[in-house]
Amino acid sequence: MDKRELGNSEIFVSKLCLGTMTWGQQNSEAQGHEQMDYALQQGINFFDTAELYPIPPKRETQGRTEEIIGTWMKKRGNRQQIVLASKVCGRSQNMDWFRTDGSLAQVSPTQIREAIEGSLRRLQTDVIDLYQVHWPDRPMNLFGGLSFKAHEGESNEIEEVMQVMGELVSEGKIRSVGISNETPWGTMSYLKASQMLGVPRIASVQNAYNLLNRVFETGLSEITHHEQVGLLAYSPLAQGYLTGKYQNGALPVGSRNQLFGRLQRYQTVGANEAIDKYLDIAHRHELDPAQLALQFVTTRPFVTSNIIGATTMEQLKTNIASIELDLTEEILEEIEQVHLNHSNPCP
Repeated sequence: MDKRELGNSEIFVSKLCLGTMTWGQQNSEAQGHEQMDYALQQGINFFDTAELYPIPPKRETQGRTEEIIGTWMKKRGNRQQIVLASKVCGRSQNMDWFRTDGSLAQVSPTQIREAIEGSLRRLQTDVIDLYQVHWPDRPMNLFGGLSFKAHEGESNEIEEVMQVMGELVSEGKIRSVGISNETPWGTMSYLKASQMLGVPRIASVQNAYNLLNRVFETGLSEITHHEQVGLLAYSPLAQGYLTGKYQNGALPVGSRNQLFGRLQRYQTVGANEAIDKYLDIAHRHELDPAQLALQFVTTRPFVTSNIIGATTMEQLKTNIASIELDLTEEILEEIEQVHLNHSNPCP
């Protein structure tokens, strides 16, 4: 599988990244190990996790996903083959189970240091290749928020965050730094801070990007192109909606929507109509809808790696095989026409 440089970090990652957020809740340890075995066999060397996982976050399950990755790497003895990414939680108003003193989660220097030690311990490794801020520390609309409001509230300065990240790089605990769920302003602020402090620049931004949500293209794509910051695209299947499994009110047993009902980001006005149009393109060209949606993301010039996830091996095999799909000019033109008529219904 093709490898792409992660920003200007000199770290090369597969164009597909294995997402892990279901391991420890929807998936068992054995199933997580099976997925990693298969992904590595298929040329995927990049795994993404977080101290928060599995999702949805719970006090009793927090950290299990990293533990599952750690036991797999220890059993296989293959740590050097893997580019490992994890994340520190952003600011929270209700999650108080991450820190030993019971503090609410935030991206402070003290909490970053406690978080990295916890992740290293659970992952059974000495270094994390890419360490990311999971979501901004400052008050703002997140995860589908449409409006802008000049929020006021306590926030740790981006300069403080980059200072401690630079220290962790110097100490050999992380190799590169990333951000996630960020805005153009936030991304440029991180770049400015790294230049001012003389610490390593951010290598990546991990944001949602899919056929229903292409807002990344509006401002962030230009920044990441000129500043050599790669997009790690998450939710490329719009949490399963682009497979068609939820169309016409369907609620498959065992699906995330049936189990947890947390998919409101993809239940907006106009979403079903847009999904129908994309499904129609796939069916007319005799393509798997999931593979169409995934390959569109993978082949965008600003995407460094497309984060795929699965709860079954059948899904994982289908998703990885998407890289063999040929998106012709005709198909791409049809996709663009749908996008023009149904632009970003699920930002």
